[in-house]
Amino acid sequence: MKNIFKKLVLAVVTAALVFAAFPVTSAFAADDPPPAKGELTTERLERIWARQLRMYERLGKAFEDTDAHIAKFQERIDKAAENGKDVSALQAALDAYESALKAAKPTYNSINGIVTSHQGFDENGKVTDAEQAKSTVEQMRTKMQEIKSTVGDSFKALREALKAFREANKPAEVPKERER
Repeated sequence: MKNIFKKLVLAVVTAALVFAAFPVTSAFAADDPPPAKGELTTERLERIWARQLRMYERLGKAFEDTDAHIAKFQERIDKAAENGKDVSALQAALDAYESALKAAKPTYNSINGIVTSHQGFDENGKVTDAEQAKSTVEQMRTKMQEIKSTVGDSFKALREALKAFREANKPAEVPKERER
């Protein structure tokens, strides 16, 4: 019995080693080689174009109500000034932001021409001509970077000025009575 058991275990281990030496899956040749790093495929161009259109729409919503937002912000600054708070840094940051928005508006309007012509893309955002699509995406990227460089620093300065103003004018905490 012992001898049969040893032979059986030896056969199973041998079969396991033989099967372990061979791969389980078959190897298939790839249809197309993967694109080189940095090369834009049509799928990638379509994703980039869709993302740029979403950013353009978001910017459009921001540029729509700039006057109303700035007026509302100005009201709050005026109210704080009436209460005796120092709002000079906040006012300067708001003025710089407002002028940056006005300076960036023509650049935003010029993007509309790129979006409406959408050279290299069809109405659904699919690539029809890869070279024109690449050029269109590059033009959009350049215009978006212009807007960011024009508005970005002044917006950050406004946000930091608001943060500093809030920190400097925190309401005093009222000590709470202990409950019994």
